[in-house]
Amino acid sequence: MKNFFFYLSILLTLTNCSNQSEKDKKLLEERILRLENGLQPNLQIHKDSIQEIQHFNIEDRMKELGVNGLSIAVINNGVIEWAKGYGVTDTTENRKVTTETMFLAGSISKPVAATRALQLYENGALDLDANVNDYLVNWKLPDNEFTLEEKVTTRRILDHSAGLTVWGFPGYERGEDIPSTPEILDGKGNTDSVRVYKKPGESWRYSGGGYTIMQQMIADIEERQFHDVMQEHVLDPLGMTKSTYENPLPEKYHDLAATGYYTDGSQVNGKWHVYPEMAAAGLWTTPSQLVIWAKEIMEVYQSQEDGLIKAKTANEMLTLSTDNYGLGIVVEDHTFVHSGADAGFRAQLVGWKDHPVAYVIMVNSENSGAIFREVLLSIVKEYELPGVEPRTRIIREQTTDKLKQFEGTYDFPERGVATLSVNENGDGLQFTGGPFEDRIIHLLPEEDFKFFNKNSGVYYTFRHNGDEITGVEFSILEGKRVK
Repeated sequence: MKNFFFYLSILLTLTNCSNQSEKDKKLLEERILRLENGLQPNLQIHKDSIQEIQHFNIEDRMKELGVNGLSIAVINNGVIEWAKGYGVTDTTENRKVTTETMFLAGSISKPVAATRALQLYENGALDLDANVNDYLVNWKLPDNEFTLEEKVTTRRILDHSAGLTVWGFPGYERGEDIPSTPEILDGKGNTDSVRVYKKPGESWRYSGGGYTIMQQMIADIEERQFHDVMQEHVLDPLGMTKSTYENPLPEKYHDLAATGYYTDGSQVNGKWHVYPEMAAAGLWTTPSQLVIWAKEIMEVYQSQEDGLIKAKTANEMLTLSTDNYGLGIVVEDHTFVHSGADAGFRAQLVGWKDHPVAYVIMVNSENSGAIFREVLLSIVKEYELPGVEPRTRIIREQTTDKLKQFEGTYDFPERGVATLSVNENGDGLQFTGGPFEDRIIHLLPEEDFKFFNKNSGVYYTFRHNGDEITGVEFSILEGKRVK
């Protein structure tokens, strides 16, 4: 009888665990459905303070925006809560995107590469504030008038304040001759030479060229190929064993690699480009792999316990340095983020500094801007996260007669003359010509003399003398009403 009650208790425990597991699974499925169907526009237009927010389905938006394939992975409370692929990796082969599909990470390669430089700093092999030429062996950065007093340092490369040229790289078609890193740095590839063009430390200027110098420096310090160093010290220890910096992409990964597509929907010649500028743009990975890096940085920072890098280093990494940058990553009030753009590929990584949530989204298309922001807003709402809000505008109707007072021609110096008229619906204005060229810019009223672009939300403020309209200002442009 004693054994009977013992086994009965085990059975009841297993049953309760199974029921709880089924409940958790159902709750997660419901969460994913809300996220997939909860995409919302970044620009939300309300009428007289009445909120009517439109929501989108992720696959419907992909079709509308021309995004062939999309993959996403979300970390919550230390685990990948969910990951999923949508669409196809290749339109001609009709291969479906899965969580195993590999994408080019573009510039998200930079913060991951920065991790190794910070490890070298921690073990004393690298001084972040020393001249990079102290560590470069197989190539040297030429000194010039800008380096007389200040030098290019690793810290300045990491936060883009080194005063270096070449912001990005187009990559090389498969089969082309691929230049060495020193050749790239000397302008013997398909980009200009990487040189100091202003005083290091003076101001911010994004430079993929700087990260290519760092790539050479790491290879010289380690006396090994950069991609091997990254695999051993960063990717494999994190469990990113199916990711690689190696370019050209090894053949064993070809069946997993997505095909890239340009804005017009045409395929990248050869399916993808080769990026020998590996630290700046060459990481091949999946969202489920890349989000592990974000998880590691987030957990070290939040727990203040050492991990792949030390807590002190993570604090430096996520401390604002110049123009929203920390060491290798964009730092905002609540988040650390980085985006990536290679030929035919786009990616975005977002992690919260004080919440246990991070995600990565990757697409094999250059048509990503709108859907990335819409997914972000959906995640923020579902997980109740701070720091991200949609752009909100409120329509306050004006009579057609009142709108007509704005009609006329406006001269924008060096940009031409634009015509402004009441639109066909009679509820707003439209600009054509001048700086807008052949586009029609639709404006809706928010205040008596303040309108907003219906598509972007940018404000257009009309100058006036009483009821007489004298000009308009928006962004950095000013137009004088001439008729």
